[in-house]
Amino acid sequence: MNEDLSRKRLGRGLAALIGEMDKPAVPEKPAAPADGRVPIEFVSPNPRNPRRHFGEAELADLAQSIREHGLVQPVVVRPAAQAGHYEIIAGERRWRAAQRAGVNEIPVIVRDVNDRTALELAIIENVQRSDLNAIEEAMGYQQLIDDHNYTQADLGQVIGKSRSHVANTLRLLKLPDVVRDMLVNGELSAGHARALITAADPAGLAKRIVEEGLSVRQAEALAQLPADALLEKQPSRPVEKDPDTIALEKLLTDVVGMKISIAHKEKGGELRISYRSLEQLDDLCRRLKSEHI
Repeated sequence: MNEDLSRKRLGRGLAALIGEMDKPAVPEKPAAPADGRVPIEFVSPNPRNPRRHFGEAELADLAQSIREHGLVQPVVVRPAAQAGHYEIIAGERRWRAAQRAGVNEIPVIVRDVNDRTALELAIIENVQRSDLNAIEEAMGYQQLIDDHNYTQADLGQVIGKSRSHVANTLRLLKLPDVVRDMLVNGELSAGHARALITAADPAGLAKRIVEEGLSVRQAEALAQLPADALLEKQPSRPVEKDPDTIALEKLLTDVVGMKISIAHKEKGGELRISYRSLEQLDDLCRRLKSEHI
């Protein structure tokens, strides 16, 4: 009796096993990356990232830090069209520096979001870290308006800024290209640029601001004058700096990694260092301290 029962159980077990073998194999979903790390070559930048400029000195310093301490802060990514690959939402600067450091894998935080949310997150992270220059910030806002029908009030709520801040930032896109380039390069501040929006000759006034080292208040006052008055008040000076000064500015810019401008005067002169973010300023302070200056 017990022998018959055992045979029946064995038969059912074999039938079940054969049945499982006959079923077509169901492909398993790829497992999530272990401990949030993926091969760096499986990660690609987001073509819609509002940040376009990455300073060489800044990347070099971060790459050296990654070599010594590793990449501490994960890169925020989302799944790409190709299985197992990812597109960066926030952290492209860290990804670029990790490549320079020769890192094979990077820590990631995976967020499954659409284009609209990905752009929101990219702008929020960069604005909070002050990584965007004013023109990049304005272009990011404009992209959300054009592609996803945002209003300025919506943008202010999502980004955590006032509607007036959003409106004033967007107005910078009305400036001539030469002025926008000066803002991107750090020659002008966002405050200077906003004053230039209503100026009769924004490009001419921008040049004067840089050459004379004018404050934002001085720029605002001059912006109210007609173009002819600006030309009359502008002191005569050489149109171009001498080759030695230009060469020295370039040398110092390459060494420091920030825009250096030298203005000679009758007695002495001025050396201006333009930085685009508080992170750059902190880095400069650390480097000066290490030299015991």
